[in-house]
Amino acid sequence: MTETLLVAGAHGATGQHVTERLAARDEYEVRAMIRDDDQADELESLGGDPVVANLTEPDSLESVVEGCDGIVFAAGSNGNDVYGVDRDGAINLIDAAEDAGVDRFVMLSSMGTDDPEAAPDALEDYLIAKAEADEYLRQSGLSYTIVRPGELTTDAGTGDIRAADSLEMDAGDIPHEDVAAVLVTALEFDPVFGETVEILGGKTAIEDALEEIGSS
Repeated sequence: MTETLLVAGAHGATGQHVTERLAARDEYEVRAMIRDDDQADELESLGGDPVVANLTEPDSLESVVEGCDGIVFAAGSNGNDVYGVDRDGAINLIDAAEDAGVDRFVMLSSMGTDDPEAAPDALEDYLIAKAEADEYLRQSGLSYTIVRPGELTTDAGTGDIRAADSLEMDAGDIPHEDVAAVLVTALEFDPVFGETVEILGGKTAIEDALEEIGSS
């Protein structure tokens, strides 16, 4: 049976990798959520079905979420409106997912959200916004996984990571491509249902690393 999945933030650096990975699998139909029609051709080339909506406008999300089996939230404000997009936008999508009876929600978050005040001043508001969105998801009725990567790079993915409940912020980095692979894996990987996972580049295959989290 084909499942319908929504990728919020599909045009972002991680979201494009998520869209391409999901669309490559015959069992998925991928709705690639974008804010601008001008991005549609690029998402179509990755195999996604572009849908235009705005996370800051809850009324625009209802039709986009309807009929979805799972959602990957990979959107971000790039620092331009952290409370409006990274927090409230995520909350709006969580509410829409609950109303639509969506089964799974995988959230792209960030390392450092457990202690925003310890981060550089430029990141503090962003991390507070992400922390509040994460907590809202935990308190929702959705089956969720929260994925918190460290510093992101444009290097080619390796398929190997480090994963733990908590990692040191300065302990490494991770390519967007590997973060996307973790988000895709987490959609149907029972060991991380209901878990918050921090990830960096490492030497352990993604499923093996995530399975260790679920068994700890």
